[in-house]
Amino acid sequence: MTRVRMSLFTSLDGYASTTGSSPENPMGVDWERLTEAYSKTRTFRRLVFDDTSGAGAGGLDDYYAAENVKGIGSEIMGAAMFGLHSFPDDPDWKGWWGDEPPFGTPVYVLTHSVPRAPITMAGGTTFHFRNASARDVLAEATEAAHGLDVRIGGGIRTAREFLRAGLVDQLHLMVAPIVLGRGTRLYDGLQGLELTHNATSQVAESGTIHVTFTRKDAQQQR
Repeated sequence: MTRVRMSLFTSLDGYASTTGSSPENPMGVDWERLTEAYSKTRTFRRLVFDDTSGAGAGGLDDYYAAENVKGIGSEIMGAAMFGLHSFPDDPDWKGWWGDEPPFGTPVYVLTHSVPRAPITMAGGTTFHFRNASARDVLAEATEAAHGLDVRIGGGIRTAREFLRAGLVDQLHLMVAPIVLGRGTRLYDGLQGLELTHNATSQVAESGTIHVTFTRKDAQQQR
């Protein structure tokens, strides 16, 4: 059965996105602090830098990084995560993921802008642009996943939309041991998540806390 999965970075005080985003710094000024442990893992180096030497951190951080990419058949992300608005006047702009994005699946980009034709990239990624509800896009992504899981990639507004709608079966949080005090909070309006999902946590060698919420009834109708 296809599950809807999500993995997010947060700070100890619950901020999952940062301020000061720009075309040159699309994820904001604090993003490196939020993702420091992940960016040191072997999995990150393999996916982003095509480094198969085995260099990088192992342990729990790498375990969860590797688990996050297993069994994914399609992806959903917001326009900001794709980078649609970074260079809005450039018709040749194909997002900020490079010539071979690290997805290798159909990717559905939620946008309210003028519809765009699909973009096929190296490595099996095709970006599809949809101006539709979360449920409608999820139905399409589920069909495209062919029995594998659908991953909600973010950013934070897209993530919160799917969480508020009760569409996420498994949420994994990498809680960085930092206090940001600014950005967009994940949890506002999401009280009671522990009532529908079982929560587990583990602390990695880096100090990162891995919290996983898994739906109590896997067969619950969405």
